[in-house]
Amino acid sequence: MSKHSGKVAVVTGGTSGIGLAAAQRLANEGAHVFITGRRQGELDAAVKQIGKNVTGVRGDVAKLEDLDRLYDTVKREKGHLDIVFANAGGGEFAPLGSITEEHFDKTFNSNVKGLLFTVQKALPLLREGGSIILNASTTSSTGTPAFSVYSATKAAVRSFARNWVLDLKGRKLRVNAISPGPINTPGLSGLAPGPEQSAKLLEEMASGIPLGRLGRPDEVAQVVSFLASDESSFVNGVELFVDGGIA
Repeated sequence: MSKHSGKVAVVTGGTSGIGLAAAQRLANEGAHVFITGRRQGELDAAVKQIGKNVTGVRGDVAKLEDLDRLYDTVKREKGHLDIVFANAGGGEFAPLGSITEEHFDKTFNSNVKGLLFTVQKALPLLREGGSIILNASTTSSTGTPAFSVYSATKAAVRSFARNWVLDLKGRKLRVNAISPGPINTPGLSGLAPGPEQSAKLLEEMASGIPLGRLGRPDEVAQVVSFLASDESSFVNGVELFVDGGIA
């Protein structure tokens, strides 16, 4: 039997980068995966790439009605959930002194509000013994210039894991956070305004990592799969760094 045979998973932000890699791995390992994305074209392409055991549901995690539609689809098609990987989110550079209300609201709405309600709205469908995985970041521990709002959202995510293990202990649901370092994804390269600046940014990030390179999305996906599996049955409330040693 496959590692996740018979399980049902939700992966938010599953159209690229870490989310797509995690959805691909969970599907390959036997789970049926529901992925979300805001753009229909990218969602369709991701579903095609994953190829099996996958359903795409268009939506924005910051919009609660979209989350309701996601879980209505899961309930109608599968009736339960075993795995939630609350992955959707993003950030942009903005140094203190240049932070706008729009920047603050956009980042907190996706990374904090969206993640919170992704988990809360999943609870009625999650079976006992299920696994909730939150995507945090090393930036909440190390700090990054001009990235304080994003870093603050990820500190909130880490705090959610610490608290929710207590809220959910009666249901034997595990909650863990992963904190990736710099991972070679479109989201990371997109932080720079152009190809030259992007290449320079990625080179600078790689030089600060003890392993001497950026991480690959599937290296994070392997950790997601571990935390979703019975192999981590006594792992609860942790922050697991997937960062090449940078934190």
